[in-house]
Amino acid sequence: MQTLDQFLAAVERKAFRMAQLAVKNEADALDIVQDSMIKLAQSYGHWQGTEQSQQWRALFYRILQNSILDFHRSQSRWRRWFTPQPTTSEDDDNWLEQHSQAIEFGPDEYLQQQHLGKRALAAIEALPLKQQQCFLLRSWEGLSVEETAAALNISPGSIKTHYFRALKKLQQVLHEEAE
Repeated sequence: MQTLDQFLAAVERKAFRMAQLAVKNEADALDIVQDSMIKLAQSYGHWQGTEQSQQWRALFYRILQNSILDFHRSQSRWRRWFTPQPTTSEDDDNWLEQHSQAIEFGPDEYLQQQHLGKRALAAIEALPLKQQQCFLLRSWEGLSVEETAAALNISPGSIKTHYFRALKKLQQVLHEEAE
């Protein structure tokens, strides 16, 4: 049986990366993930059974997605009334490159892989928010269509459509890169 602490430790990095891709700011992403974890702990931390604790994943990602949407709503209100603020930090390096394990490549292959990784992340960031979140939850987190639908509070058919469109766009970008 997994405890809430173990569950949160297991999802924190992926949740942070998802939030960072969505809001394009490290500090805001950290706040969103922390708030989502607190909300899960306050509302569902008392769940102890194996069956109930397995539902934490879908619940957590639903809370995370709602927090991301709330952030975007507040930012649009802010931009409407005040001067726009920059959405990316200047010292924001590629998190995946910093934290991934080194793979043995020759210099040319390493540069190609590095460039391809940057293009893939840029393509993910360029996706519309729903497509981006569907892709990340399905591909990175391995959630089922039903779990993703529950997390995003949209129909399974919409999940399939958003995921398909995201895959097509990413395949197109990566195919153009290969040519």
